[in-house]
Amino acid sequence: MTTPPDDLLAAHCQPLDASKRLDAAAIAAALQRLDGWRSEDGALRKTYTFSNYYQTLAFVNALAWVVHREDHHPDLLVQYNRCAVAYSTHSAGGITRNDLILAAKTDAVYAQGAMR
Repeated sequence: MTTPPDDLLAAHCQPLDASKRLDAAAIAAALQRLDGWRSEDGALRKTYTFSNYYQTLAFVNALAWVVHREDHHPDLLVQYNRCAVAYSTHSAGGITRNDLILAAKTDAVYAQGAMR
């Protein structure tokens, strides 16, 4: 796992509209900097794996604190030993810088290691 980009970790989400939606080239460039994320169906997506349900829920709870503070919430699919995370900016109708910021912050939560 690579270290999340510092510029995204230091940034904070801002209210955005459709004019701030990233084009395919910008998304492709950003994905080069984010470990394991992919663009699919208008969202950034990644699945994290864990040893058990408790660790999965610990990750979800830690992530909930971060995304609530940023006021930008992902779609989550929580299963026994994995959590699929999807970010998109509904007001912009696609992927924005806010989604990149939260993808990096989600990787940082996971990298803390207490959840694996």
